[in-house]
Amino acid sequence: MSSPCDPQYAPAGDVGAALLMIDSRLKSIYDGRTETDPEQQQLIAQFSASLGPREARDVLDGACTLIFMFMKWLRMAYEDHDKDVIEYVVPSFVATMRMMPRSVRPEVIPTMAGMLVAAGTGLSPSLWRQQYGEWTKDEMNPLEATAFLLAEHINRLTDDRDFATRLITEALSRADQD
Repeated sequence: MSSPCDPQYAPAGDVGAALLMIDSRLKSIYDGRTETDPEQQQLIAQFSASLGPREARDVLDGACTLIFMFMKWLRMAYEDHDKDVIEYVVPSFVATMRMMPRSVRPEVIPTMAGMLVAAGTGLSPSLWRQQYGEWTKDEMNPLEATAFLLAEHINRLTDDRDFATRLITEALSRADQD
């Protein structure tokens, strides 16, 4: 029986814009910058200000698509080693988010963990979240942090700082060709 949270019913959103934001964060961390570059902050602020409600929703849906794609890749990678992605990914993410109180409010951590579990079991994160109401402002940073942490986890597993970004850009290229 098909679930109403099946990814086939979910909008993909603006995956490119969401990936650009995550890749930018990854590069700043890998370059040893703990604070966001003021120029980068200004560009992100200008980009965000230029978005209307529909475009902002598209970026949000794009971030959820990234989370789904990252968790799908992780699920396959862990299953290749007879391990469960939920068991090996979710607890460390919860612990990491708890160490980020300025970016991730404690009350949204269960939502982010639930979203990871949903994606890890093959459900659309955006449709899973939608059943509980609209996204809140307090969930925006944690949503970005979730996508970022998944990308960084994949990069660490593969020992390749660009693997997660390349994984998505190659999937997007294949989709464009089809």
